[in-house]
Amino acid sequence: MRQWAKEIEQEISEYIDPVKREYLPNFFKTGKGQYGEGDKFLGVVVPNTRLVAKRHKDAPLDVMAELLQSQWHECRLCALLMLVERFKKSDEKERKRIYDFYLSQTSRINNWDLVDLSAPGIVGEYLKDKSREDLYRLAGSELLWDQRIAVVSTYTLIKNGDFIDILALSERLLHHPHDLMRKAIGWMLREMGKRDKDLLVQFLEKYCKVMPRTMLRYAIEKFPEEERKEFMKR
Repeated sequence: MRQWAKEIEQEISEYIDPVKREYLPNFFKTGKGQYGEGDKFLGVVVPNTRLVAKRHKDAPLDVMAELLQSQWHECRLCALLMLVERFKKSDEKERKRIYDFYLSQTSRINNWDLVDLSAPGIVGEYLKDKSREDLYRLAGSELLWDQRIAVVSTYTLIKNGDFIDILALSERLLHHPHDLMRKAIGWMLREMGKRDKDLLVQFLEKYCKVMPRTMLRYAIEKFPEEERKEFMKR
């Protein structure tokens, strides 16, 4: 399995862009004390990583586990994209296996893009017709990435007209201190508002005076300018 994972890493390496290799560590905040501290980048863009993932989507989970242990961000992303591709074509038993594996690896799903490109397609999809208990467990974790997985996974539910959990999680995490969570919650509220603006306005009427400005700004991004200004004033 280790050799298979190394071969995949080599395939990914064929797409290295030296300019991206210089740019990405700063973009993903890998400096000391930043949220991505210590993360390392080969310099491969997502579409190329996705190409490799699609070629190896049928690899055993042990191969993905090896890739998730990689120091290279793109290798971890490749493993997650492989899981998403596998999940799409799996039966219920295999989906449960992928879901459980994914939740066992959250310490390695350790940057916002890794979460955003995988959580809706695995956690959100799996929980569409099931108890959402795991979302609240993740939201209560001390690990930032668990918390972001909980929120971003609701994207799939929102697209299916189910707004219960994003409203509940938004209330629970309303005063979260981290900017990445404030942005994630605001983003999901905005997605809900695209489908039910009245419901979003009701939520904002209740919380706009106390929610972080970043969260509010993300939530109202699609509102008309005057309406945005009015909420920001408040």
